[in-house]
Amino acid sequence: MTSGSLFNITTIFYMASTLAFFGYLAGRNQKVGLSGSALAWIGFAVHTVATGLRWKESYDLGMGHAPLSNLYESVVFFAWSIVLVFGIIDAKYKYRVIGAFVMPFALLAMTWGQLYLPSDINPLMPALQSNWLTYHVLTCFLGYAAFAVACGVSIMYLIKAKSEEKATDAAGGLLSVFPPTKVLDDLNYKAIMVGFPLLTLGIITGAAWANYAWGTYWSWDPKETWSLIVWFVYAAFLHARFTKGWVGRRAAWLSIIGFAATIFCYLGVNLFLSGLHSYGGL
Repeated sequence: MTSGSLFNITTIFYMASTLAFFGYLAGRNQKVGLSGSALAWIGFAVHTVATGLRWKESYDLGMGHAPLSNLYESVVFFAWSIVLVFGIIDAKYKYRVIGAFVMPFALLAMTWGQLYLPSDINPLMPALQSNWLTYHVLTCFLGYAAFAVACGVSIMYLIKAKSEEKATDAAGGLLSVFPPTKVLDDLNYKAIMVGFPLLTLGIITGAAWANYAWGTYWSWDPKETWSLIVWFVYAAFLHARFTKGWVGRRAAWLSIIGFAATIFCYLGVNLFLSGLHSYGGL
């Protein structure tokens, strides 16, 4: 079996997990919620094996590089990272309804990658032939995944807060399975506290890699500029929380804005702007 086949199976598991979490949200059946978590973990295990197999396939073709070198591989790894971060939160807090707002990100990434992106394994271009590639992609995408979880939790917060404001969340209602707004706000903060240092490490390793590949640590390439914008958005989030006591709606909106900026930094720059990172496009 090839890695591509396993990635297709992974996508099916993530779809089943997402549907189970939607079912849990609608029906509040604990067994359905548990099945959503189980399907996510099984999909994650298959995903991990598929990633390792693709790495082996690269060596078998005489290229021998980590599967992190093009848009397809980065999208697949982004999905893997999202499920990893969600799985840790799910295992620790048992708020399975969060899966209905986070697993769709992983499902969309895998679906897009499997249906629309070229999955060929190609030799690395000279700029990518460095161990800094692995360090940079690992740290950046684990940070991106934490921001994705924070975004999903923030959307939940806004929905829950709105319902409480209108006093529409009657006992046993649709939102009764949502965690309290205080818990959602805290999870948003904790996810960003994980993602921000990882993004910082990603920028640092990217600068070191740029110096190795192009002889300069920073060149104001569009990708570099947008990564700095994303860094400032989340730095502003943490600064506002520590010094101004920003919590609740303002924190949730800033988290969502930060993730939108993250997605543009990751995909928008690659697909629509030319620069030193153009090899990350289609």
